[in-house]
Amino acid sequence: MSLSIPFVYHASYSQLALPSTHRFPTTKYHNLYQHALKQQLLFEQYRHTPTPISKDTLYTVHCPQYVEQFINGALDHKAQRRIGFPWSQELVTRTLHAVNGTRLCAELALDHGIAVHLTGGYHHAHYDFGSGFCIFNDLVIAARSAIDSGRADKVLIFDCDVHQGDGTATLTQGNPDIISCSIHCAQNFPSRKQQSDHDIALDKGCTDKQYLEHIQQILPYLIRIHQPDLIIYDAGVDIHQHDDLGYFSISNLGILARDKQVISIAKMHGIPLAAVIGGGYSRSEAELTIRHSQLLVAANELWASQY
Repeated sequence: MSLSIPFVYHASYSQLALPSTHRFPTTKYHNLYQHALKQQLLFEQYRHTPTPISKDTLYTVHCPQYVEQFINGALDHKAQRRIGFPWSQELVTRTLHAVNGTRLCAELALDHGIAVHLTGGYHHAHYDFGSGFCIFNDLVIAARSAIDSGRADKVLIFDCDVHQGDGTATLTQGNPDIISCSIHCAQNFPSRKQQSDHDIALDKGCTDKQYLEHIQQILPYLIRIHQPDLIIYDAGVDIHQHDDLGYFSISNLGILARDKQVISIAKMHGIPLAAVIGGGYSRSEAELTIRHSQLLVAANELWASQY
């Protein structure tokens, strides 16, 4: 088995033209990809490129009418505004590739023990509407696909983005084979929280020590009671103390320690881990790249000895 990390990336992830005042950092995916290759955290020969996801696969999780309206640019202004992006063909291309990228990442994790997707974590997407820069819920789609293909009986979505995965919560309610866990800031978006299978709401100003203690307690507990065949890990870095949209006080070292914890715990229990980079917002492209790269540093450090 190769000791290099299989990863998923498509050029369309950063090919989205937005107004200069828009707070969404479209460049971060390409920047992370280039940084990872330069620092030899990832290697081009282990890159997997997704195709656009099929409508039929989207229909397994989302309302067909909503799917058609988004793809054809027929959503009304209110619905498009709730998503947070102006509609464009580039947005459709990016979305279809990115959502399928997480599904592919899950397949690779089941094959190799671990895999990383250089985007993903669209946890605010609900059955028939998008929200908070999320159009289709790649986490739930990937989980559903792994189960429907017979490769997993139960999947744990372990969401460490600073914002609650409200779309994931609503989409997995009543689905005992997909377990949703969201560790988030209680006082952050969305204002109206939904009910995940497990919600850990932490207060503003949460420190490295407090945060890591929760991770160390909750993930082994979830594995013990649910015994998942796959973990889909949203490694959002908007928990960082200087994130534009986060209210925690987590350092770069805290992010690295979290990612090491999650990877180590998954391996210790012999559970494949599919990681997506999740949210992260900063006007400094260089700082954002470093924050997201902690996941890759952690995976490399633990890869040879653990998988």
